[in-house]
Amino acid sequence: MEAEGSCMTITELLERKQRQCTDYADGLDDCKEKFPSLGPMLATKLGGFCNRKLLLKRMPILQWMPKYEAGFIVEDLVAGLSVGLTVIPQGIAFAVMANLEPQYGLYSAFMGCFVYCLFGSCKDLTIGPTAIMALMVQVYIAGLGADFAVLLTFLTGCIILMLGLLNLGFLVQFISMPVTAGFTSAAAITIASGQVKSLLGLPGRSNEFIDSWANVFKHYSETKLWDALLGTVTIIVLLVLRSLRGKWSGVGKYLALSRNAVVVIGGAALAYYFDASGSTPFSLTGTVTPGLPSISLPPFSTVLNNQTLSFPEMSSKLGSAVIALPLIAILETIAIVKAFSKGKTIDATQELIALGLCNIAGSFVSSMPITGSFTRTAVNNNSGVRTPLGGIATGILVLLSLGLLTDTFYFIPKSVLAGVMIAAMFFMIEFHAAAEIWRTKKVDIIPFIVTLVACLLLGLEYGMLIGIVLNVCFVLYMTSRPGIDQALLRTSCGIEATVVKPDQSLIYSSVEYLKHEIVKMVDKSQVRTVIIDGSSMSYVDSTAAKVLLSTVEEL
Repeated sequence: MEAEGSCMTITELLERKQRQCTDYADGLDDCKEKFPSLGPMLATKLGGFCNRKLLLKRMPILQWMPKYEAGFIVEDLVAGLSVGLTVIPQGIAFAVMANLEPQYGLYSAFMGCFVYCLFGSCKDLTIGPTAIMALMVQVYIAGLGADFAVLLTFLTGCIILMLGLLNLGFLVQFISMPVTAGFTSAAAITIASGQVKSLLGLPGRSNEFIDSWANVFKHYSETKLWDALLGTVTIIVLLVLRSLRGKWSGVGKYLALSRNAVVVIGGAALAYYFDASGSTPFSLTGTVTPGLPSISLPPFSTVLNNQTLSFPEMSSKLGSAVIALPLIAILETIAIVKAFSKGKTIDATQELIALGLCNIAGSFVSSMPITGSFTRTAVNNNSGVRTPLGGIATGILVLLSLGLLTDTFYFIPKSVLAGVMIAAMFFMIEFHAAAEIWRTKKVDIIPFIVTLVACLLLGLEYGMLIGIVLNVCFVLYMTSRPGIDQALLRTSCGIEATVVKPDQSLIYSSVEYLKHEIVKMVDKSQVRTVIIDGSSMSYVDSTAAKVLLSTVEEL
């Protein structure tokens, strides 16, 4: 391609630009002389505006509460109760999965609802115990006790809140969708695998995918028929009710939405009937400590194996959990908010602040680490929630169950809770995401598969790390190979030059490739004048500048 150019020299261009800058500076000086008090006045007004704007931004309830309509109350109440009927059985199941006493799942289920109502920006999101967080607690807190789980909740909240206050929400963008999908799918498979032993009434404990199945095959001859039968029926009923969710209306709709509570109540009633008849064919949850949790500081010291451990010693035993759990909590919450934002821009920083405060507040009532729940958020959305106020109804229902219903929790069969968990995990395995990745860009399936396999074989925390590192390598490779357009420019003075236009900014990883391409072009065309068109470049780092200078010297 050829283009006609003018013979204007670089010196003339620089003189024109200097005159423009001088005129602009003179105009600013005139403005300062005519309006000497304009600067301080604007600073005062702008400061007040920013403070009010910041308050509205950081406490979203101040934005939506003045617009709240009376008609919203019924919809928020129905949605909140539907979520409450879901989180009560799930909370008990998650606590059992985390090797904690059942009441800790309920302790984790109400404070996040209250705090998120004040600071959350997504009307659908519900904060509380989740399967992935319970699994991570099981892995890191094994043999340490509940005090470590509560302290981990506090530390998780502090780290997430710090990231939010430092406006570091953008860091989530560095974890790609293939990595997140691979991790979520692996977590779902691991969780479901770990529940098979409870579904069949088998002994033993296992934290990882391979260990879970090794335990099942080792003890399969000890399968309890009644547990296996009840657990299988639970899964079938849950899947049937879920499939009918969109086909029913009225009472049937809310029956389908509350399906977890339905099967748990049914299982407990059946177990109570057998117990009254003098037999106990099922493995039961057992005693749940009644009453509300006491409000107190998180345990900064504890007794373990007749030794008193200080805060530094407890933190040392938690190890990498203080990094892994905040990361996973953030990933879960942001992914859910994105899924239910319906294309709206989300404020990741505000979500970090809200999530951090939920965990910190939860640690004062003996909560285990919490985050956003995809299952309960979907229930909330399908129930027609209008504002985050629905979370208040959820929290109150959980508190009422702690105060009034704990005696009945004794009779909940473990196989029913396992069925609830397994049925939920079916829909966390992201087959659709894998298909979408394959259709969009086939090379992205590699981080998905590597993350999935690594999480299953090495553990979730290591698998996630491997996936992130691999994805960063992919990104670095792409940035090191910028697209380059070239054209031949011939001016009216007869000067020929090759115009080179990179399609991205030049940094240390990409400039060597650009240099190589320029040298190759010059050798091929014998045109030794090269113009770099920087219209697509917003940034050039020092390494790139130095390499470009050396390229000029070589040419």
